[in-house]
Amino acid sequence: MTRSKLNYILIFFFFNLSNIFAQNKVDHAINYCEKQALNTLKSIPNDSLNIPRSIAEGEYNWRFVDYRDWCSGFWPGTLWYLFEGTHNPKFKTSADKFSRELSPLSMQKAFDHDLGFQIFNSFGNGYRLTGNEEYKKVILATADTLATLFNPKVGTILSWPRAVPNMEWPQHNTIIDNMINLEMLFWASKNGGSKRLYDIAVSHALVTMKNHFRSDYTSYHAVVYDKATGKKIKGVTHQGYADNSMWARGQSWAIYGYTMCYRETKNPLFLDFAQKVTDTYLKDLPPDLIPYWDFNDPGIPNVPRDASAAAVVASALLELSTLVKEPSKASMYREKAETMLSSLSSDAYQSRTTNNAFLLHSTGHKPAGSEIDAAIIYADYYYIEALLRLKKLKIGKSIYAPI
Repeated sequence: MTRSKLNYILIFFFFNLSNIFAQNKVDHAINYCEKQALNTLKSIPNDSLNIPRSIAEGEYNWRFVDYRDWCSGFWPGTLWYLFEGTHNPKFKTSADKFSRELSPLSMQKAFDHDLGFQIFNSFGNGYRLTGNEEYKKVILATADTLATLFNPKVGTILSWPRAVPNMEWPQHNTIIDNMINLEMLFWASKNGGSKRLYDIAVSHALVTMKNHFRSDYTSYHAVVYDKATGKKIKGVTHQGYADNSMWARGQSWAIYGYTMCYRETKNPLFLDFAQKVTDTYLKDLPPDLIPYWDFNDPGIPNVPRDASAAAVVASALLELSTLVKEPSKASMYREKAETMLSSLSSDAYQSRTTNNAFLLHSTGHKPAGSEIDAAIIYADYYYIEALLRLKKLKIGKSIYAPI
C-alpha cells in the first residue's frame, strides 16, 4: 500500500471517529454539567454534612456526607474540573471552599487508603489549576500519611486498617480501588516528597499485578495477605457478585490505575498490563458499552448497570489511546471511549430533570443493598474528567494541559 493511500485511509478513519461524539456535543455535555452543578450548589445545607454523595433511585435530593467519607473528594474535584471547563469563577470559589473542608485529613492518622480519592481529587486538581502552595503542602502531608499504611513485608498499602467482613483482620488486606490512590504518591515524590513514595507506589502496583488478577486478567476486589510473611492468603470480591466474578467498577479501577502507572513510570510492564485488563473488560460489554454492575451476574440483562464504571473506563481509555504504540489499537480505544461518552450523554443515562446529578444508573455496593441504580458523585467526577479529556484531544491539546 502506498503512503498516500495509507494517509487517506487514516484521515478517513479519524474523520468518522470524530463524529462518534462530535465537539459540539462534548461542549453541550459540559454545559449540561455546569447547569446541574450550579443547581446542586443552591441545595447545599449549611452544616457539616454538606458534601454531595448520592441520590437514591426515585429520589430528587442528594444524600450529604462530611469530609471523612471516602467520597468526599469527588465533589470539590468535580467543581475544579468545571472551573477548568467553563472558567466560571463561582466554581473556583466553591471548589476552594469544599477542598479546604478536607484539610484535617492531612493531619490525622490514616483511617484507610482513600486519602488519594479525597485529597488528590480535590487539592490535586486545585494545585494543577492554580499553583496554590497551600494546596501543595496538604497533598505532600497526606501522601506521607498514606505511606504509613505500607507494609514492606507484603509490598502493598493496607486498604482497611480495621475489621471488615471476610478480610481476616488483623491480616493485611488490599483492594483494587487502591490503585487509584497511587497517583498521589507518584505526584508527591516528584514535587518535593520522598523518593520512597515513588518506590511504595511501584511496589504496590507490581505486587497487585502479580496477586490480584486471575489468568483471564479479571480482578478480585480484595486480596488478603499474611501481614508477617507477605504470602497471599486468598482473593475475594467484596462488592461484586462472587469471588470469581468480574465486578465492573473493580475492573475499571484496574484499567485506570495501570494506565496511570505507565504514565508515571514509563515501565512497559504497566502499559502491557493496562491493555490486558482493558481488553478483557471491553470484549463482553452490552451494545451501548455501559456495563452491568457485575459481568457475571446470572440475572443479566435484568440487573442494574454501572454508569460509574463506564465513566472511569471512558476517561482511562482516552489517556490509554495516547500512550499505546499501535495506531490501530489507539484508535480502537479512542472510539470505544467516545461511544461510552455518547451513551452516558444520552437521555438514558443523564439525570437531567430527574435530579441535579450528572448521571443516573450507577451501582455502589449491591451485595450490601447500598446505592443500587443510583446517581453517585464519583460517576459525575469521572464523567466530567472524561469530557474535558476528550475536548482537549479534539482541539489538539494534551489531556494533561489545562484548557
